[in-house]
Amino acid sequence: MSLDPSYLEYPHRRLGMDHKLYPYSNLFQRPPVQWPGEKSVAIWPVICLEWFPMVPSDTPFRAPGHMQTAYPDYRHYTAREYGTRIGLFRLLDAFEAVGARISVACNGAIADRYPAIIEALVKGGHEIVAHSTDMNGTIASGLAEADERALIAASLDALEKASGTRPRGWLSIARSQSFATPHLLAEAGLDYMCDWVNDELPYAMTTEAGGIVNMPLNHELSDRQIINVQQQSVDSYATQMRDAYGWLAHEAEAHSGRMLPMHLTPYIMGLPYRIDAFEALVRWLAEQPGAWFATGSEILDSWSAST
Repeated sequence: MSLDPSYLEYPHRRLGMDHKLYPYSNLFQRPPVQWPGEKSVAIWPVICLEWFPMVPSDTPFRAPGHMQTAYPDYRHYTAREYGTRIGLFRLLDAFEAVGARISVACNGAIADRYPAIIEALVKGGHEIVAHSTDMNGTIASGLAEADERALIAASLDALEKASGTRPRGWLSIARSQSFATPHLLAEAGLDYMCDWVNDELPYAMTTEAGGIVNMPLNHELSDRQIINVQQQSVDSYATQMRDAYGWLAHEAEAHSGRMLPMHLTPYIMGLPYRIDAFEALVRWLAEQPGAWFATGSEILDSWSAST
C-alpha cells in the first residue's frame, strides 16, 4: 500500500531549516567580508566566566560542568572557583601580552559576587557578554516565556550595574535556547547572540521583535570539548587551533574574510600545566600577518559595515 502524496506535504518546508528567522545561505557564495587593515582572519576569544551554585537545578536541564556528587560537592565547586581566583587572570595575561582585547561571557552572579573581576575586565578594555544569571539559569522550551524574559533582564541588569555598560551580546548556557529566545533577546535590545553554530561568519536573523545577529561560537574547538570531553592534550588543542587558522587563512585568500572563535574555560585552560602551551599558541596567532584579535562587538560592527 503506497502513501497518500499529502503525507509528505509540509507547509513550512524551506531550504535549510524550516523557519523564517533567516534564509539559507552558502558561505562560499556570499559577498566578500573585509576586516580592518585588510586582515584575513578575525580571531574571537570568548572566556566563559561562570558561577555554579552548590545545589544544581535540573529544570529545564542541568548545565554542563555542574555539581555532580552528593551535597556539599566541594570537589567540583572549588575546581570551578579556581577559574575566578587564578585561571581567568592567566588567560587575560596571555591575551594582554599581545595587545588583544577579548570577550568574556559572564554570569550575572559574577557581577554580584566578584565586582573586582568586572572592574578588571573593564579596565583592560575587554567586552562583557551576558551569560545568563548563574549556571542554574538554563533555557529550553520548557521554560515559561515570562521566566525567560525575566532571566535575560536580570543578567543584563546585573552586568550593566557592575560595568557601567549594558552588554550587546548574549551567550546561553550550553548554547541552549527555547523557541522564544531569539525574539526575546532582540526585544531586550541585544545586538548579537552566540548560540547557533551552523556557520563561520555572522549572519542576520529577523524576529517578531526586530533583528539580531548570530555570531557562531564553534563548540568543537572549545577547550571543554577537546580537553575535557575528548580527553586530548593541550598540545593537541593548540595544533588543532593552528590548523584551523591555516585553513581559514587559505580560504580567505580565495574568498573573503573568515572568523576563528576561541571558546575558553578558565578552570580548564588556566591550569599551570596547560598555560605555557596556550600562551605559545596566542603568540603564534598574533604573529600571523592576517590575524586580527577582536571582541564580538568589533567583529559585528566590521561585518555590518562590509555587508
